[in-house]
Amino acid sequence: MSAARMGGVLEQATWVRICRLDDIPALGARVLERTGQDNIALFRTATDQVYAVVDRCPHKGGPLSQGIVAGETVTCPLHSWNIALASGEACAPDVGCVRKYPARVEAGEVWLSLDTLPDSAGSMG
Repeated sequence: MSAARMGGVLEQATWVRICRLDDIPALGARVLERTGQDNIALFRTATDQVYAVVDRCPHKGGPLSQGIVAGETVTCPLHSWNIALASGEACAPDVGCVRKYPARVEAGEVWLSLDTLPDSAGSMG
């Protein structure tokens, strides 16, 4: 498990099983709906890497989960902004960032860390 340092104390991240890898289409997405919070889009690349970001483009709020995955980027369906899935950063010449969440695949299961640390509470990355 990953750990984060807060106030001199090392704390473990909490990982939550979300779905099976096969529940996310290759080169596609699945949405984790959250009441009262932004939804999270989980993307699966051609190499079965899984990334998780807020399902809202930094440009005009388009649903990234409805975009096209190519390599390790997703193209927003509204205005064709490309977002790097590993970092959440918009690809040049566009500028912006969506919040990303740590994701991992173990034994065909997708796990996500939803921990919000005080240091990153206001950050978009």
